[in-house]
Amino acid sequence: MCSCVRSSRAMAPALLPRLLLPQTGIRLAGRGLWTSPQCLAVSGDNQLPPLPSQARVVICGGGIVGTSVAYHLAKLGWKDVVLLEQGRLGAGTTRLCAGILSMAKPISIESQMANYSSSLYQQLEGETGVKTGYVKTGSLCLAQNQDRFISLKRLATRLRVLGISCNIIKPKEIAKLHPLVNIHDLVGALHLPDDAVVSSPDVNHALAVAAARQGVQILERTTVQQVVVEKGHVTAVETDRGSIECDYFVNCAGQWAYELGQASEVKVSVPLHGCEHFYLLTKPPQEPLSPHNPVIIDMDGRMYARPWQGGLLSGGFEKNPKPIFTEGRNQLEIQNMQEDWDHFEPMLSALLRRMPNLESAEIHQLVNCPESFTPDMRCLMGETPGVSGYYVLAGMNSSGLAFAGGAGKYLAEWMTYGYPTANVWPLDIKRFGNLQSSRTFLRHRVMEVMPLLYELKVPRWDFQTGRQLRTSPLYDRLDTQGARWMEKHGFERPKYFVPPGKDLLSLDQSKTFYKPDWFDIVGAEVKCCKEAVCVIDMSSFTKFELTSTGEQALELLQYLCANDLDVPVGHIVHTGMLNERGGYENDCSVVRISKNSFFIISPTDQQVHCWSWIKKHMPNDPHLHLEDVSWKYTALNLIGPRAMDVLAELSYVSMTPEHFPSMFCKEMSVGYANGIRVMSMTHTGEPGFMLYIPIEYALHVYNEVMSVGQKYGIRNAGYYALRSLRIEKFFAFWGQDLDTFTTPLECGREFRVKFDKDTNFLGREALLQQRQEGVFRRFVMLVLEDHDTELDLWPWWGEPVYRSGQLAGTTTSSAYSYTLERHVCLGFVSPPPGPEGLPTPITPDFINRGDYEVDIAGQRYRAKAKLYPFSSLFAQQKRRKEDMELSNFQGK
Repeated sequence: MCSCVRSSRAMAPALLPRLLLPQTGIRLAGRGLWTSPQCLAVSGDNQLPPLPSQARVVICGGGIVGTSVAYHLAKLGWKDVVLLEQGRLGAGTTRLCAGILSMAKPISIESQMANYSSSLYQQLEGETGVKTGYVKTGSLCLAQNQDRFISLKRLATRLRVLGISCNIIKPKEIAKLHPLVNIHDLVGALHLPDDAVVSSPDVNHALAVAAARQGVQILERTTVQQVVVEKGHVTAVETDRGSIECDYFVNCAGQWAYELGQASEVKVSVPLHGCEHFYLLTKPPQEPLSPHNPVIIDMDGRMYARPWQGGLLSGGFEKNPKPIFTEGRNQLEIQNMQEDWDHFEPMLSALLRRMPNLESAEIHQLVNCPESFTPDMRCLMGETPGVSGYYVLAGMNSSGLAFAGGAGKYLAEWMTYGYPTANVWPLDIKRFGNLQSSRTFLRHRVMEVMPLLYELKVPRWDFQTGRQLRTSPLYDRLDTQGARWMEKHGFERPKYFVPPGKDLLSLDQSKTFYKPDWFDIVGAEVKCCKEAVCVIDMSSFTKFELTSTGEQALELLQYLCANDLDVPVGHIVHTGMLNERGGYENDCSVVRISKNSFFIISPTDQQVHCWSWIKKHMPNDPHLHLEDVSWKYTALNLIGPRAMDVLAELSYVSMTPEHFPSMFCKEMSVGYANGIRVMSMTHTGEPGFMLYIPIEYALHVYNEVMSVGQKYGIRNAGYYALRSLRIEKFFAFWGQDLDTFTTPLECGREFRVKFDKDTNFLGREALLQQRQEGVFRRFVMLVLEDHDTELDLWPWWGEPVYRSGQLAGTTTSSAYSYTLERHVCLGFVSPPPGPEGLPTPITPDFINRGDYEVDIAGQRYRAKAKLYPFSSLFAQQKRRKEDMELSNFQGK
């Protein structure tokens, strides 16, 4: 930035001349704070109304998120709702929001929320009489390269499944829709005609007016100091004006949600952190811009732009963000923070490259406002795991306007019915634990997250910050053997192992939607799992022990689990923990260690959620004890036909199926180590064993296994091989294929439901009703028929599935099957609605008679659908390959 601009910052605003910026040609026309339309002052500007002594629910935060929650609770019939705002209503981040309402979001639930928000904001003016500034401009997501274009095509297929209108267009069509856009370096764009812009303060005002009309009491200039918790439940809220007794509390405090969570005696983890966010406002050029010009989102240029009062509003997400607000709630209202023209210069340059005709425009103001970001770029929603009645809706990652309507609706449903009407697990606050609440972790992670909002993310990308937080005792040992790592719930897990001589750097930097560089490496690991023996460190699994003095532990599990847990000691039961609707809250393996002791193994990211679910239903009985023992055990998965030979040598015990039947657990010695829980299961369908090893023995057992296993061709393997094996065997995983809306009957697991026992369990009534009425969707395996693995785009997940030309469902996970030498996708399909739009029960005949296609970025590939694994195909492939050289599996 030129020296004259730097020096002018010290000048009084009244004396600021119009300055010409030599590098850009843009003229600066004054520095007055951009003021949004007036905010609603429900409680009056002078005298505060009295604080109520009690309420059913207290909402903290008068921004667009808090008012949306209040509005939707009122719509659902809630009375005695109080909303508290420490400053003026809407005077936080909402006041300085850029006002862009786009449905082009990374995951489906976010697009659904934005789609609902758009519909809500569109009708609010008619409902309240408050103008919201809603203008349907449409938006253009630009692509400067082929990889970005592919990502937009993939996004378009997913949006169409949701019923959101969108089109992939060429550069010439971009120019027609927005004549100011320079198209010379573009390869195409995604056009969303229904995207819009609004005035977020006015939407906030309208939501508050509508809520107040339905009885919500809104109090400004009232600061929440802490939430009072007794016996694990919210009982009151203390403010600077007194206390309010309540049953529910909703933390919508935005920037201060973290501090508010930490302020109470019972601390609540709300992992988010603020960063400065910059955007520019220009005065109208000689020919003012049309308010209907599309919003421009140029992610490769890291900038966005929208029409604003005849001029332009343009901001972006820079590579070097500036974290803020490390401690304390130090502002009642968000003010425009310090300008930083040097910091904004790259985004200004990107704007002028994209719209060169703006060089002569006058700058009205550079706005610098805070935005809060979360560790994984997804908002935080739901009831906190440690405190009943304490809900959170915060961390909007600069999409608060787009998400507020839908998120407020889902949270209100959650509080009303006990669950929202959509699968919000990707946003559930219980996906995080206290380990993600470190201020240092959050500060470092959000500095990575903010640039990632516009970064091109190919499948299987990984965060680089906040790593090596949780590691197995074998981490260093595996790392020196070429392990490449992924992170899950803060835990490092091996993806695959780079053989000696491979170019490590190129593998680490490999980014593609096509066949990845690790293809042959993973293939060699899969081959070893099938023909010899592999070791996979699976220590990240969530592990609980439930014990009791009497039969309390069994009684609790019989109620929580769909399968029968009243089995002999040593038996392993695979079961779902269902909700009242019959959907999976957890998918786990349970081992009966003794008569009154059970070992529960769940997915890694279920650690907080599963704990919370069990504790929620546990009776207050001192003789019943639940302990998280995830950290106590290292888990090794020995996969392959020679696994029994390795363990037999190390334990001097026969490991054959006759002596060690499937789904059985024995506590035994391995090498010199005692007390190893050895289980005849692998999570992949292949033969082998899981070893749960007390951590002090982990290194010894691993070394012994690798030493003895040399003669059997042992090698390390990672989660990519595991994924390929489990998908080709049609194994569904929770969080990918199974969720809170998926029932055992829909995914072919009716045999794991104790219908024949006179035992009540959560979800039983819903499953009995579903069994009587029929299932309306089914989990299927799809094997791609005409897909070229070498040349075609790969399926990863979320691809639309077509049956006989009609949209029938989507894939939930996929992998290349090295056995079938084809891609295998798993997903759900449904028949078209029947008369009057009612759902139609699905039958095996419907699935078997269809002609299927999987849509990958707009290109459809024929697929064969099956309700059961391709066991016959596996046998055929094995026979066919007996005399073939499998050179493609050598990994050379």
